[in-house]
Amino acid sequence: METIPPPQIFVTDATRVVCDGEDEGVAGHPRVWLQMGASGYADCGYCDRRFILAGGPADKR
Repeated sequence: METIPPPQIFVTDATRVVCDGEDEGVAGHPRVWLQMGASGYADCGYCDRRFILAGGPADKR
């Protein structure tokens, strides 16, 4: 059985972030803006990257 790798996680100080799926200079999907709510995180609907607000409720570092 093949295991699915976990999504990439980025910790940021901004509650509004942009994602284009870029990987080493190659864009992976259209640019989208994501807004974090009370949860303290936002997931990209294209590439499943998760953006976590530093010090927010989802920051478990």
